[in-house]
Amino acid sequence: MPAACISSARRMGQIGRLACLAGYLGCAAPRRLGGLVLGLQSGFATIDSVPLSGKAKVRIIANPEPHLPGNRFNDGKCDPAGRFLAGSMDEAEIKPSGSLYSLNPDGMVKTLLRGTCIANGLAWSPDYKTFYFIDTPTRTVMAYDYDLGTGALANARPAITVPTEMGWPDGMTSDAQGRLWVALWGGAKLTRWNPASGQLLEEIPLPAFNVSSCVFGGPHLTDLYITTARKGMDAGQLAKYPYSGGLFRIRTNIQGLPTFAFGG
Repeated sequence: MPAACISSARRMGQIGRLACLAGYLGCAAPRRLGGLVLGLQSGFATIDSVPLSGKAKVRIIANPEPHLPGNRFNDGKCDPAGRFLAGSMDEAEIKPSGSLYSLNPDGMVKTLLRGTCIANGLAWSPDYKTFYFIDTPTRTVMAYDYDLGTGALANARPAITVPTEMGWPDGMTSDAQGRLWVALWGGAKLTRWNPASGQLLEEIPLPAFNVSSCVFGGPHLTDLYITTARKGMDAGQLAKYPYSGGLFRIRTNIQGLPTFAFGG
């Protein structure tokens, strides 16, 4: 089983320590107490901020899928209340054995959805009353009513369907105008959609074939950071898209929604 490594860099470019984890790291989010909350192959965990000496402490919080050794966590992020929502997937990308979970700050885990194959993009509307979620093989962005007080989902309905020729919907983020930005795996582009109508509003071509996720950052939340991957690409695709696997930044005039921290 491969080991995932997280590096913690100190200010002014100093190199931090490495914390090596036994298993795949699927997703991570900041913690209000410092460090990160993680979605691993072995479940939910926290990692402390790395001190000047010694190694970071990794603590397993909960493993909701001990009976599914072929699963791992894939994508996740926090809501404004400090919950960490994360979805699991079948590592072979075949069986609908995944689920979407919500980890509360007190450590309790709730199952929000079952029967997913490749849990991917998560996002909210600007008022946080609507939650969006992608199960990649469905090519659909689903919308749900979201109760920020309880973290419950209701009223599932399709919001966006990505045509086959565009690639596979992967990671996702939302902006202050209520539009969704969807990364297209195998599509070499980032897209912007209106979830109210399902209309494609904008396409941003990238010199990378597998566009995997995106998030707004920068001092005014107007910079888009976009991740890409080289997985599964043949020699011809790598020659055509040599920057696959790179991290990109696009400066926009659109403000994104903030990234929230885990409350535990």
